[in-house]
Amino acid sequence: MKRSSDTLQHWLDQETQVRQHMLPHGVTPLDDVRARTGLELIQGMLQGYIQPAPFSKLLDFLLVEVGEGHVAFQGAPSSEFFNPMGTVHGGWFATLLDSAMGCAVHTLLPAGRGYTTSGLTVSLVKALTPKVQRVRAIAQVLHSGRQLATADARLVGPDGTLYAHATCTCLVFDIPGQSKS
Repeated sequence: MKRSSDTLQHWLDQETQVRQHMLPHGVTPLDDVRARTGLELIQGMLQGYIQPAPFSKLLDFLLVEVGEGHVAFQGAPSSEFFNPMGTVHGGWFATLLDSAMGCAVHTLLPAGRGYTTSGLTVSLVKALTPKVQRVRAIAQVLHSGRQLATADARLVGPDGTLYAHATCTCLVFDIPGQSKS
């Protein structure tokens, strides 16, 4: 069985490797988004030829794993995200989980298709402080249809502690400007 210190070190090493290839944060031109499958787009962020979203820098999390219907984001809880009680605000949890689930859905979409979250349910089960150096939002798609997709995710620490879990429903649509075949 892997010790939590070994898992944390693996996560930190993986984060360093991702950051070495990462482009500066920015907004990808819509024509570039439209031309790629969702999987190509999300893989491009991990491989360093598509810019990660600006808010992920602000909230200190990044993409660390991607596959068909699966995504993991890693975040660094800090006092910057504290609520008035001195623990990480639930909005940080929700944004990290929503990002992972949405990107997992996106990995299954063909070129010219996009999504938006239409429903999000987050259950926080344990308080989070900066004593936990990193957490991972691990998401998987449950259903991907022409108009709707659903996904779930878990927010865990390197020792396996569950901090939150979530589900989402996404509306799937043609990205504006896409020509119909």
